[in-house]
Amino acid sequence: MTIPEPKTPVDQTAPVGRAVISLRQQLTDLEERAGDWPGSDVVGILEPWLEQFDFTAAPQPTLAHIPPRQPGQAWVLHRWDRHESAVIELFTDEDLALAELAQHARGNWDNLLGDDDVPDEPPADDAMAVDLYYGADGDNLPDEGYSLYAGTVRGRGRPRIVPLDFAFPDAGACERANRAATFHPGGPDGLPCLENDDVLVFAYLDHRVGAFRVSIHLDGAPEHLVRPDGTVPLRVVVEDTVVLDDSNVEGAPRPALVNAADAAHRDVILAAARTAGVLWQCPACQWDNPASAVCCEGPGPCRTPKPEPGVEAERAGREP
Repeated sequence: MTIPEPKTPVDQTAPVGRAVISLRQQLTDLEERAGDWPGSDVVGILEPWLEQFDFTAAPQPTLAHIPPRQPGQAWVLHRWDRHESAVIELFTDEDLALAELAQHARGNWDNLLGDDDVPDEPPADDAMAVDLYYGADGDNLPDEGYSLYAGTVRGRGRPRIVPLDFAFPDAGACERANRAATFHPGGPDGLPCLENDDVLVFAYLDHRVGAFRVSIHLDGAPEHLVRPDGTVPLRVVVEDTVVLDDSNVEGAPRPALVNAADAAHRDVILAAARTAGVLWQCPACQWDNPASAVCCEGPGPCRTPKPEPGVEAERAGREP
């Protein structure tokens, strides 16, 4: 028994949907008048009806709807003493913040000498050094103290809509963006930063890591710079050495780029890629294969042939 394909619902709020309903109404009226669909009358209805469509327009690109990334986390260290009223620093994890506090404690260990409960030399363990120096409750020294807590780092938090046939901006668009780039000098409240097409590049001397540091922030990047996996293509060159290059992208995303996305982004990308025909899913092992593959290319022994168009839909319709 062959199960018929499900009917496609008509969206009455869309222009195409309203046009289809109008055609059906005209044909229904014709049948009521003539008792049939005379060919000449049908042609007279179809000719003006077809003229409302533009068949020369290029097809709209298939889009991937990418949800916003989860907010990140940073550890905020607020330290004060008799020489510095307030020092506020950010760290990627608690251990790095404790290491900074421990370095300060070891450099000022003489402040504790004379106390019978304090060893002559600071311990190697960072957390223990901090506890001995500041006290378990942070009140060991009247003129010094600190607070350390985890804070949420939030970007714009907006979803993105990007085409699967991503193409980097052309030469003219790049030149206009480069001419409009802005440099923000560093100051007491910020670090030096170059802003180009809403991408922020911070370049500064970092005494904590003992290096010249470059930090690229892509949360504000516009959609025309974002690939379907939610990333922005980057090429980083130091002197004449390319230290990072993932810019060699043409057309639809390669599997390596899809794998770079997080779980939420990956599901969205794969679903859109299957709908667009960029990928096809093996009916046996569920592996996602590129459209050019004639059989399953999954990591296992499965080499199931690529289903013919429509076969996969019919198989899904027969499943209970």
